[in-house]
Amino acid sequence: MSGTIIITGATGSLAVETVRYLISSHPSLTVIGTVRHVPESSKSPYLLQLQAIPREFPKAKLFIKSMDLNSLTEVRSFADDIANQVATGDLPPIAAIICNAFTWSLSGALQFSRDGYESTFQVNHLSHFLLVLKLLSRMDRQSGRVVMLSSEVHDPEHRNPLSKLGAMFPQEDDMEQLVKPVADSPGTEHDMGWRRYATSKLANVMFMHSLNYQLEHNPSLGKITVTAMDPGAILDSRAHNEQRTINRFMFGIMNRLFPLLKFFSSRFRSTADSARDLVALAMDSKYHGVRGYFDGQKAICSASASRDKVRMKALWMACWEWANVEEEETCVGQWLSE
Repeated sequence: MSGTIIITGATGSLAVETVRYLISSHPSLTVIGTVRHVPESSKSPYLLQLQAIPREFPKAKLFIKSMDLNSLTEVRSFADDIANQVATGDLPPIAAIICNAFTWSLSGALQFSRDGYESTFQVNHLSHFLLVLKLLSRMDRQSGRVVMLSSEVHDPEHRNPLSKLGAMFPQEDDMEQLVKPVADSPGTEHDMGWRRYATSKLANVMFMHSLNYQLEHNPSLGKITVTAMDPGAILDSRAHNEQRTINRFMFGIMNRLFPLLKFFSSRFRSTADSARDLVALAMDSKYHGVRGYFDGQKAICSASASRDKVRMKALWMACWEWANVEEEETCVGQWLSE
């Protein structure tokens, strides 16, 4: 099977394993992994790990590209470049876009993007919104797939043992809170950081539902599908380095006990486990034409909040405005009325 796969945040724990599994199981694919910056020297060990994959698989077609999701200008430039390469035949049509990259801020002051938007929301959702919309026209019209990374914390009713605060989506007339929130009160930075992360994951699931609706009602795009995947509690993820000390210690202990824990709960997974799930959703023939929300490879119902059509529309239109999307940049409209 030929095609181009794009995965954002390619130096992340899950992404590196996903790229390795993609290349080993689908050697004819062209894989493009995006990273915030590809330095000429002083490369991070994670980038070096990614760059080493072609040495394991000499026939691999892996390209590592810079794209800072904190800059909508960079996202546009990257998307335009990929679209042009597909149009000229330098790249095969896009088989899948895996929206993996994320950030969070669990300590200190709010972080903002180069566009002036709260960084967690822009990196995790808004920039992926723009990227996907701009590349839809270059996707394989018969089997193209978009996979959004989500989390069980996208559900506002989910009780998160690591934070007192969960996802909280604003009212439809107050979307600006998502990109320009007020400063956190002293002492609340950790839990507010978790709230922003969870809310961005809720936005990803809402986007999945909204885009599927648009695609299903477009005769030329109806076979392109969108899924959202919760990768589970990945015990060996480097993302835990940002957690509180006690939480890092806890995950370290649990990772050592993983061979036992996995027999008690399917929620506990390794990066390799979740990478296989992610590749299956992106490439496996049994998921051809399949849409919806998944816990690993198990189809489940997403949170009721993610299916609120009024807020889905408000989010779509707000993101369209924040990203300054022009009609000619995408093959779907600003909003498809029912």
